[in-house]
Amino acid sequence: MRAVTLPRVPGTVQVTEVETPRPEAGELLVKVAASSVNGFDLGTVAGHLQGMMEHRFPLIPGKDFAGTVEEVGEGVEGFTAGDAVFGVVTKAHLGTGSMAQYVAVPAAIGIAHRPERVSVRDAGALGLAGTAAFDGLALLGPLEGRTVLISGATGGVGAIAVQLAAARGARVIATAKPGSQADFVAALTDAEVTVIDYTLDVSAQVRAISPDGVDAVLHLAGDMAELTVLARDGGAVASALGVPDAPEHRKLQTAMIRSDPSADTLSTLAGQVAAGALKVSVTSVYDLERAPEAFAAFGAGTVGKIALTVA
Repeated sequence: MRAVTLPRVPGTVQVTEVETPRPEAGELLVKVAASSVNGFDLGTVAGHLQGMMEHRFPLIPGKDFAGTVEEVGEGVEGFTAGDAVFGVVTKAHLGTGSMAQYVAVPAAIGIAHRPERVSVRDAGALGLAGTAAFDGLALLGPLEGRTVLISGATGGVGAIAVQLAAARGARVIATAKPGSQADFVAALTDAEVTVIDYTLDVSAQVRAISPDGVDAVLHLAGDMAELTVLARDGGAVASALGVPDAPEHRKLQTAMIRSDPSADTLSTLAGQVAAGALKVSVTSVYDLERAPEAFAAFGAGTVGKIALTVA
């Protein structure tokens, strides 16, 4: 099969021929139709995950996938060949990812049926970013009527988080550069979102809007310490980049975002996309053979999600 591969890390992705995987007991073989590039994939390529996860070479990156079940492994129930599915590769090692024509994935977690009204392209870009946004906001507690600061709102996780937070009744402050980035964030939802310029004094801009600070911070980019200070005493801060450090007297709830792509969460997100209540903001699409270009575009700071289509 054709696959995006890395012979070593740090390294540069290439597209080569590799052996097609076979599903083990408890697994499904999925014929991949779409995937997407995530920050996790760039971290893998850069070698940042060495020592944290086992690497198997030639390493196939990729967490997101959408496609059809090709083969059902021993002991798997609830799926049959031909089912339309999507999800997140959840294996404990790196190397057998979804940027390929086929991927073998556990059936117990990280996969769900794709609703007919959700496109393959959108489903292939939803899993990792969607569950990170969903689980990150859950760490902040009830959002109705609360002011939430979302840093990194133009990324895949941030774009979904803005929509979910606004739908739950939060007053959203989001960071983005003026111009096309700010326009991108403003167009994510019909609810009012206040966009501030992260290239200027973020603290001053937030204080001008909410003088006593915000109730919660979803930290996806920027200075974690600066943003943590902006949370009110007794508030909450969740970060994708580590556990925020706060003095004990502030009584802040702090946590690192660890997405759990359960079938329930994936199905909930897909249901919202199918109903038109949630948008997967795919802003560019590359076919598998152009994967190196897709990685370069992500590294250059493309807003939204970059999708990969697989023939």
